[in-house]
Amino acid sequence: MLLNTKFLRPTSDPRAVRRDRLSELLDPRSPKRLNLVIAPAGFGKTTLVAHWCSRTPSATAWLSLDEHDDESRRFWQYLIGAFEHSGLAGVEDCRKQLGHNSVDAVTAAITGLINILSADGTPWNLVLDDFHFIRGNEIQRQFAYFIDYLPPGITVTIASRTEPPLPLARWRVRRWVQDIHPGLLAFSEEECRAFFHDTMGLNIPEEEVRSICRRTEGWVAAMQLSALSGGVQPSPGKGATATNLKSAHLDVDERHISDYVLAEVLDQQSEEVSRFLLDTACCPRLCASLCDAIRGANDSQQQLQQLLTQNLFLIPLDTHNEWFRYHDLFRDALLQRIGQRDPERASRLRQKTVEWLLDHAHVQEAIAQIVHHQDWPRLANVLAEHGNNLIHGGYHLPVLDWIQALPDEFVKESPQLQMLRVWGLFFANRVDTLEPLLLSLEDLLDRQVADSHPDAEGALGLQSEISLIRSYLARTRSDDKNASDLTRQVLKDIDHTQIPLKSVTYYGLGLDYFGKGDLADAEEALQSAVRYGQVERKPSTVLSSGGLLAWIQYNRGDIEMALDTCTEVRRWVDQHYADPSQPRLISCWQNSALTEIYRERNEPQLAATHLAPLLEHVRGGTEAGQHVVIQYVRGHLAFSEGRFQEAIEVLEDAADMGRRRRDHIVFEPPASSALLARCFLATGHPEKARACLGSPDDDRFTNPLNREQNLISIARVKVALDQPGEAQEILSKLIPAAERSAHNRHLVEILLVYAEALDCQNRRQEAQEMLNRAIIKAADAGFMRLFAEESPRLRALLLDLPLLKAPGSWNTNLVTMLREQANAKSEPSDAASPTPVIKTNAEAAPLQEPLSHREKQVLTLINEGHANKEIAATMEVAPTTVKAHIRNLYGKLGVGRRTEALARARDLGLLDS
Repeated sequence: MLLNTKFLRPTSDPRAVRRDRLSELLDPRSPKRLNLVIAPAGFGKTTLVAHWCSRTPSATAWLSLDEHDDESRRFWQYLIGAFEHSGLAGVEDCRKQLGHNSVDAVTAAITGLINILSADGTPWNLVLDDFHFIRGNEIQRQFAYFIDYLPPGITVTIASRTEPPLPLARWRVRRWVQDIHPGLLAFSEEECRAFFHDTMGLNIPEEEVRSICRRTEGWVAAMQLSALSGGVQPSPGKGATATNLKSAHLDVDERHISDYVLAEVLDQQSEEVSRFLLDTACCPRLCASLCDAIRGANDSQQQLQQLLTQNLFLIPLDTHNEWFRYHDLFRDALLQRIGQRDPERASRLRQKTVEWLLDHAHVQEAIAQIVHHQDWPRLANVLAEHGNNLIHGGYHLPVLDWIQALPDEFVKESPQLQMLRVWGLFFANRVDTLEPLLLSLEDLLDRQVADSHPDAEGALGLQSEISLIRSYLARTRSDDKNASDLTRQVLKDIDHTQIPLKSVTYYGLGLDYFGKGDLADAEEALQSAVRYGQVERKPSTVLSSGGLLAWIQYNRGDIEMALDTCTEVRRWVDQHYADPSQPRLISCWQNSALTEIYRERNEPQLAATHLAPLLEHVRGGTEAGQHVVIQYVRGHLAFSEGRFQEAIEVLEDAADMGRRRRDHIVFEPPASSALLARCFLATGHPEKARACLGSPDDDRFTNPLNREQNLISIARVKVALDQPGEAQEILSKLIPAAERSAHNRHLVEILLVYAEALDCQNRRQEAQEMLNRAIIKAADAGFMRLFAEESPRLRALLLDLPLLKAPGSWNTNLVTMLREQANAKSEPSDAASPTPVIKTNAEAAPLQEPLSHREKQVLTLINEGHANKEIAATMEVAPTTVKAHIRNLYGKLGVGRRTEALARARDLGLLDS
């Protein structure tokens, strides 16, 4: 149950100062999506936003957050509840989605809320007060996704004491953010007068009101400075009044506070506090450990707590009082002071700050300081030491920018920096620029070896990296032999170098095997890539390798295993490389695999959730191979949902890109033309379908998966053109190879189309046998949506199939999906066929065949929550043996999922309730 008082907007105080100029900034306007009201406690954030809400005509959802809301499901329950409390209809399913115990339940709920807001079409304001209580990276990432995909007309307002770790820089560039910081919250002269006279009821003379406003320029922080220096005192009998303030000028326009006002503050502090302020001003962020290190002391935590208590412009960056920063204007003034009075000490403190940041893995912050002070020799050394890890951590674009900032002489004679530039361009998908850079680098290495350069031994180690890059370039030229030879040579040499390359090398090996259709060997190589990537701390390689591994597992029919792979890889990356202020690191392969998995499981909303981030890469320009993969899965989702024209446009783009940029793609992407042909068949254009496929003897595909996909589509066209015998001939040759290579998804499709070809020849019994084979194989793998994508005739045959009338939720879901599709399109269906019913506990039918001892053991271990690998280890058998036991177990229980198996077993008394 949700606490309704959290949805209540504070009542506006009629005595509060009307701040129309700020209210106008908060008002919705395109393309703004977010109001960010950030200031310390007591700056009037809530008062301002509540007053604005009272006068805005748009519907407003208000949520007051507290420390208990820093949990993902609770946060989104309350956020959705705020909309529901304010009258937004249709969000019940979103709340129910949050009750599901699945990895993507929250993402599905967020996507559902976005879709409801889009369908609602009316302007909404969402206010989140006290957002500083939300600290979890997971919520920040989810909230960033929410903002990224908000429909027009929705404005979110955040009131917080600290700036949230969201991708604000990216949003500001897009003009999505309206910042209201303490400087904007400063009072105008009129507001200052209203505050003292009306709100506070103080009898301050008009002249002194103007004096306070003029001398502080209405800036709240400067007024605090004046108060610290004794500028405002209460007047006897009249309440607080302003006494004479010493003459001062604040050069706020130049974002510096005058030396005079600084002296008023520093002179009134103890020498110890003043020294601390000046010594720590060089730190972009402060924590006790950093301050202790640069000061050579051990009392920094106490000093920070004292500054916080005194309100000396120290802004907390978390709610644990561990990290802080000075107000920018205050810090600028401190830096100006120490730079003028003791420049040598200021320089030493800067160097110590950079050293601490590097020693404590805050590499990017350290580099930012180095670049700001243009310390080019230091930048070259830091990049040579840390650049490789930054690139493989997903920061290849900043590394390229930093290398570009270096004077030419630092890069020209440094093999390490040149290699970094090559890797940066490689991960930026600018492979067409690499060849001349590699040649130049090889020339430099040859000269250094010939000249016995001190770095000659290290330079030789870079040869493996060059060979690895050249192996990827060979793949773009379809030179598979050279690519394979180079990769294997790197694997031989790699143990003799100090450079962590195993993960990237095994990823290349996995691509090679995948291109040949050797899925088992590809899986093994990619599993090694993931393992070494975790050891080498290379999250981008882990994501790409795990994503391609999941893609292969999906095509082999191991959907649950593919989903587990994606989940485990994502969890590792988020655990070790979570930075919500940066765009979330994603992989084309992983998000594409997840899109296909959820589309196939008939969960299109979740599929669209994983597709959405990829579309930004298509719009912004991405590597040609990734472009084709993204457009392929996008087209497949549109095809599954019956949006055929959209699918045709997207797939034509994918096929065109694949043809034009074939020399720039390091792998053979999915056969877009095969799926395009299915779209033409679905829209009644078999001739167009035939035209885009080529002949059965077409040798343009080197990947067996793509060749199979193309031939299956050719067989479909043959059936549509009333040539079932020719279709049967094509398909009969595909079955043995698909079975041998465990291409299980294609095998199901082959059997389905084969059954339709037989039915076209009035061979109904043989057709049913083929359909039974397809059903058994698909149920074991968890395939679902592919049946709905087949022809109306084949779907009608499936609805007549006796095997689908057996108990089991997979059967039930499949029949329900096919019936709904038939009814929606007015296609012929067998209305007399009853929908299978799962019996309740009281009337559960007994098993036709009892469970074996091993099957009971597996069932018990499943009930205890063990994964397949853990079950295999416990039983001391191979994982494939466990899968066989589970398959038999599901068949006897008439179910298709673990949860269904456990529920059915409890109904039968095989497990305790």
